[in-house]
Amino acid sequence: MVTDTISDMLTRIRNANMVKHQIVQVPSTKMSYAIATILKDEGFIENFEVYNENSYSYLLVSLKYKGKLREPVISNLERISKPGLRVYANSKELPKVLDDLGIAIMSTSKGVMTNFKAKELGIGGEVLCYIW
Repeated sequence: MVTDTISDMLTRIRNANMVKHQIVQVPSTKMSYAIATILKDEGFIENFEVYNENSYSYLLVSLKYKGKLREPVISNLERISKPGLRVYANSKELPKVLDDLGIAIMSTSKGVMTNFKAKELGIGGEVLCYIW
């Protein structure tokens, strides 16, 4: 049983990227669905879909590669806020990832969003992960 579903999702994507898999299967939760939606909107993954099997729900995430050598679009995924140590940022101290070349995914009172959207709305929240 997995206690930290976000870390599990990020690790599965990271491992699949390293061995250049096209599709990775992730257990579906509301949070993993929200993170996959952001990754798709920001262009880090190709697509994803919900897949049900024997009363379990999964996300099938299609990874994105570039060039003939199939270099992964996602170079790094880093979990920031963990179950043992939560990390929060207010609206004035939102993180900049690689001088705004990457994104920070945040859980706010208005839902899960990127650091750019949170800055636009002027709200802070829990910093879930960095992706670049």
